[in-house]
Order: sequence, then C-alpha cells, then structure tokens
Amino acid sequence: MEKFDKPVTAITIGAGNRGNVYGNYALKFPDQFDIVGVAEPVAVRNERYAKKHDIADNNRFRTWEDVFERPKFADAVIISTPDNLHYGPCMAALKLGYHVLLEKPISPSEKECRDILEATKKSGKVVAVCHVLRYAPYFVRLRELIQGGTIGELVSIQHLEPIERIHMSHSYVRGNWHNSKATTPIILAKSSHDLDILRWMIGKPCESVQAFGDLKWFRKENAPEGSTERCTGGCKVEPVCPYSALMIYYRNRLRNYVFDLPEDKDKQAAFVLEQLKTTNYGRCVYRMDNDQPDHYIVNMLFRDGVTVSFSMEAFTSYEGRRTRVMGSHGDITGDMTEFTITRFLDGKQEHWKETTDAHGGGDWRLAANFIEAVAKNDPSLLTSTIDASIESHLIGFAAEKSRQQGKVMQVECC
Repeated sequence: MEKFDKPVTAITIGAGNRGNVYGNYALKFPDQFDIVGVAEPVAVRNERYAKKHDIADNNRFRTWEDVFERPKFADAVIISTPDNLHYGPCMAALKLGYHVLLEKPISPSEKECRDILEATKKSGKVVAVCHVLRYAPYFVRLRELIQGGTIGELVSIQHLEPIERIHMSHSYVRGNWHNSKATTPIILAKSSHDLDILRWMIGKPCESVQAFGDLKWFRKENAPEGSTERCTGGCKVEPVCPYSALMIYYRNRLRNYVFDLPEDKDKQAAFVLEQLKTTNYGRCVYRMDNDQPDHYIVNMLFRDGVTVSFSMEAFTSYEGRRTRVMGSHGDITGDMTEFTITRFLDGKQEHWKETTDAHGGGDWRLAANFIEAVAKNDPSLLTSTIDASIESHLIGFAAEKSRQQGKVMQVECC
C-alpha cells in the first residue's frame, strides 16, 4: 500500500475476537491505521484493548450509544458487535459522518439491510462489509479463471462448507449464535461468506433458491442416558462424549479465547473450570435452547442457467471449504488452499497452491483495502462494498424462507 500523510483513525465498537483481528492491523502497521477509541461493555476486554492500543481514558466507552454522544473524533468506526447490534451503531456512525467497517452479517433483518444500504448511498461514506473471502488469494484466483473463460462457459458449482463438529458445538450450540431468534439464522451467521463468494465468482444475479435442513442431532431426545445439565455435573458419559466441554475447553484448551483468561497462566486452568460451571460453554450440547440447523443445503439458480449446490455441514472432522467448478471445457477442484484445473481437450492439469492466514488470507487484505478507500475518500476502491454484499444477504433471507416454508423462493434484488 502507498504511504499516506497520516494514519486513518478508527474507533472499535466491540472488542471481541473480530474487533481484535482488525485492531491488530494497527499494531502491525501504525503508519497506516490508528485505533483511538473503543466501546466494549465487558470491562476486562475494554481494559485490555485500551492498553494494547494506548487509548486515552476519555475515548473509552461502555456502549456504542456513548460513542455517538461525542462529536466525531475519528475517521472511521469498526463495528464488530453481536449481529443484532450492527444496525444501530452503523446508522449513527453514518449520520455523524464516519466511514464504517462493518462485520458480517450486515443485519439479521432484511429491512435493516436495505435501510443501511440507502443510508450509505445518501452519506457517500466508505462502508465495507467484512466479506473477507473476496480478498483470499484462493477465491480471487478462482474468480479470475471462471470469468476469464479458462474452463469455457460456467455451467455449475458445488460448494461445501464443513463447519467441523467442535466449531459447531462451540459457536452454534453452546455459543453466541446458538439461538437464531435471538441472533441470526446460521445461513447468514456462518455462511453469508459462502453466499457472497459464490455470487462474486459467478458475476451474475441469483434468481431463485430452494433450501433444506434442520436441527437433527443436538436435541434433548438425543441426550445419552446418564448425561447431566452440565459436563461438570457428574455426567456419566462425559469421558466418551465427543462434545464434552471438559475435553474441549479444559483438557485440550481449545477456543479458550472466549473466556478472557487471566494473564497469570497458573490461574487459567481453574478459571476455565469455573467458566464451565457458570456459562453456556459448560452445558450439555443436548440440553441447550439451541435451534440452529446442523445441516443445511441451498440450491441456487443464477442468470443464464448457472446452477449452484451449497452444503453447510456440522458433522465433519475437518474445516476448510471445498469447491467444485464445472465448465463447458474444463473443471476445477479445490479445498481453499489449493486447486487443480483440468482441461477437457487434452486432459492437461494445472495446480495452484497457497497457504495464508485466517479466512484464506483475507482479513488483513480487507483491512488494507478499507484503509486505502478511507484515506482517499473513495468508496469505489472497495472490493467488498455494501452494494455488492447485500445481494448475498437477500439470497440468505430467501433460503431461510424456503427452508421453513418448503417452497422455491425468488430472490428480490435491490
């Protein structure tokens, strides 16, 4: 990225995992990006984030509403709050003239998505949606090949998102997104990335969708005999349960970032154990008030007869999206780190491979793109604009209606 006279300044609203991902860009590239404020209701997160970014006390806030009671004091805001708290701060930020980096989904509500789009157009501000897969080298190259005609005319795509069984139990059974009514349907909470990247690679609008899926396994009637409300409550099957909270969080220490661990490592084990006794992360996966489907299939028809079959699956031992692209003169098979192109005429194959950071290398590339667009006050520089992102949300809303109503649904684009 070219050098600017001064770094872009930003306020982070929501200092959880994603807020730290984008905030860390400022620590690595302080000449480009400077975090000057934070809003976070969890005291330890607020304190740690402020310390990491050397944020003045008067620029630390508990709620997003507190931020906008002050006159504008930064170039942009990063909105990485829970899904149902995207709309309020985004609209307030645009009203005061901030640029916005908005975590996906835009909003759990179709109306709110459309309202944010309209407000963005009126404001003229840079609003980037964190559809980071658009910046992943794997998908960037796939798009170039598809749209460049390397495999002839695109006919169909099969795309698999294997959530992986621990990730599913962590985020969508025990975790923040376990209840779709309180947060967001899983097709948007988890798979808006996939819907967006499919639309982006194909380069044509989606016309109709048909979806199937349900919550099959993580239900009370599947609770094993001898199980208890919590894995710490003397559960007789805990030692042989693949979803044991004691195994995942305490013995294997996976996904412990959710607990805001003490800095003293000697105290962390006892702290994790206490969290399992008091939070949802220690509850039995069969006894939660969860409703998110653990398997979800969406069939899509795009313009010019291009078809897509998308499958989101909880019960896999692996993560990493799998893609199969079928064209009139060749095909492509890939797994998000590498792919193989086969040409039908002579059978010749070409291999491509790259390993990068989280989300296929997209997180910081998106941050860099946003910073450049803000520095130049030019929304057209964005790869992931809200205009481009909203269609994937409309596909997701239509898919959820189809799944619930058992009908083929038309996608009404903006």
